[in-house]
Amino acid sequence: MDPLSDVLALLRIEALVSARLEAGGDWALRFPAQPHIKFGAALRGGYWLTMDGETPVRIEAGDSYLMTDCPGYVLASDPELPAVDGAELYRAADGGAVRYQGDEVLVLGGGFLLDEQNGGLLKDVLPPLVHIPGGPSSSAILHATLQLFEHELGNRRMGSDVVMSRMGDILLVQALRAYVAGDAPSGWLGALGDARIGAALRLMHGEVGRNWTVEEIAAEVGMSRSTFARRFRQRVGASPLDYLLRWRMHLARHELRKGTTSIAGIAYRIGYSSESAFANAFKRTFGQAPRRYWKASIGSAAGSMAR
Repeated sequence: MDPLSDVLALLRIEALVSARLEAGGDWALRFPAQPHIKFGAALRGGYWLTMDGETPVRIEAGDSYLMTDCPGYVLASDPELPAVDGAELYRAADGGAVRYQGDEVLVLGGGFLLDEQNGGLLKDVLPPLVHIPGGPSSSAILHATLQLFEHELGNRRMGSDVVMSRMGDILLVQALRAYVAGDAPSGWLGALGDARIGAALRLMHGEVGRNWTVEEIAAEVGMSRSTFARRFRQRVGASPLDYLLRWRMHLARHELRKGTTSIAGIAYRIGYSSESAFANAFKRTFGQAPRRYWKASIGSAAGSMAR
């Protein structure tokens, strides 16, 4: 099993409107904060990215980046220049493309809106800025996807919105792969790049209902119990069984919102021998009994349909 695919499936990712920016000369554009993951890439030229309250970061051609819970930020040829309102330029533009004073720099941008309840599974393990340098050692697939994305955005042919939405999902996965392959990031996402801890995560995701012990998982990945437990906590930020519990509860919440499986069936699927034991664990995790959560979810869904 693939833990990254498992998590992304729960996030119900929606690729938001994408944009193309060409700029030249001395320029600086400010953009407002956005409550989602922002994606950007330099296809031509270089520029400075300055997130509010942070040190400017140089972005070169071939680089890409993610901004988590995107704050206000400035793109500029020089970080000392006063910035004009970039969002206003896009509001006046046609087809999500802006040309500002030249074409020395070409930037692609987009965003990803995540499921509100499960979004923390990804956002909590990402730093405010994920900078993925370009070059021959970076993801060739990511670069090729960006080129195709730019082609669709520039031509706007029949079905382009659907194509770009699907390609947006691919861009996010490719960016996360490149990030994991880099400087050993923390959290479960970075742990996927660790041969043994990543294998342990795949085991737990693959048999989420199994009554795992730390000793069994350690033996499966060829480590002693103590070394495995210590290394898992260092890489993931939680003990193996705490991680497994949390993942089980996220799966349960997802199933409750779907409303297609009984509470007893959900409990059995994720490894609980009784509905009461599952209910206690769910309430400890989310502060609400599963039956009450299910009723609230049904009511919320009905209200949305009525609107």
